Amino acid sequence: MAKHVAVVGGGAVGTTAAYDLAERGTDVTLFERGEIAAGSTGRAAGIVYDAFADSVDARVADRAVERFREFSGEGDFSFEVTPYVWLAREGDERRADAIREQVPRMRSHGRDAALVDPEELSAEWPALRTDDIAVAAVARNAGRVRPETYPPLLAEKARQAGARIETGVEVSLTADPPGVTTRSSKTAQGGGGSAEGDGEHRGFDAVLVAAGAQTKRILSEAGIPIALKPYRVQALTTAGGPSGRSNEDGPAVPMTYDATGGFYLRPYGDGLLAGDGTEEVESDPDDWKRDGDDAFVSSMRDGLAHRVGVDADVTDAWAGLCTATPDRNPLLGELRDGIYVATGFQGHGFMRSSALGEVAAETILGEEGIPDYDPTRFTGDEEFDIVEGMTVSE
Repeated sequence: MAKHVAVVGGGAVGTTAAYDLAERGTDVTLFERGEIAAGSTGRAAGIVYDAFADSVDARVADRAVERFREFSGEGDFSFEVTPYVWLAREGDERRADAIREQVPRMRSHGRDAALVDPEELSAEWPALRTDDIAVAAVARNAGRVRPETYPPLLAEKARQAGARIETGVEVSLTADPPGVTTRSSKTAQGGGGSAEGDGEHRGFDAVLVAAGAQTKRILSEAGIPIALKPYRVQALTTAGGPSGRSNEDGPAVPMTYDATGGFYLRPYGDGLLAGDGTEEVESDPDDWKRDGDDAFVSSMRDGLAHRVGVDADVTDAWAGLCTATPDRNPLLGELRDGIYVATGFQGHGFMRSSALGEVAAETILGEEGIPDYDPTRFTGDEEFDIVEGMTVSE
């Protein structure tokens, strides 16, 4: 069992793994080249649900929701219960059939999901347009969070449990034996003292690479290929939302995925957060456009006007990077002796991060991981297409 572990990446999965490892008595050092939650986690949508038709995904998502509920109220982190609705429009039989097929499978795995009549949706959320819906479903074990508040909480909990959190420290990986070499330095948070200087090598029993879109580069530089492609997605926020119930009575609309329109929306303060804008091409994790495209903003404004009647006053539009794998399942577990990976979440990383980080920690400590997510199922030289992560058309 590993006693000294390095975690590379200060996002939601990395900080969760660091906390769970430290809680179980492991000597942990977390390295983050920027600030905690400065990467893709801070650009995530903050939609959390357990509505998965696959039994493994459903189990992982259920545990994630459970943990988010447990952490809610600590620090600045809050889990706001909000139902999740997904729908297909009339004429879109492919997606409509997929929803009809998925919901019974979700229910067979114990998920609180059900098909719902458009009239019922309209009665519960009058601001939601329903006259063009062919089929819709609702999941009740769901909620929304501000993603940027979660990693700082888990990093602080990890520090309190004895972990060392070093920000502003970029590392390169060594595989045989496991270790890291620092590339830059900054005063470390917690644990006393400061980060090691440039070029200083530190050995560990195990290294977990949970660095999001940078994971492929970090592993490649150590001579370890991985079947992973970063890709760009987009989101925006609005200053106002649909009219309807007050915050005290619940949001005017649920978290909603319009599968036919190819976009999602969720309440966000007194407005909305909406997005997708998936680019199905590989992105350079060091050279990509971080602002939302004009075409994306225009398309989202049309989508919001159609689904919730909002003439969107856009306050911000941005992009983030997700990671794809050949089979759209994560790469989570031991890749080489002492080298572990947690990546490839296909746009569902944050919503499952509290469980995925836990599994990563347990695997490092010698417990059984998730066979379907075993990263050694690929050689790393596979050719594959990037497919939108949020889809119901399988």
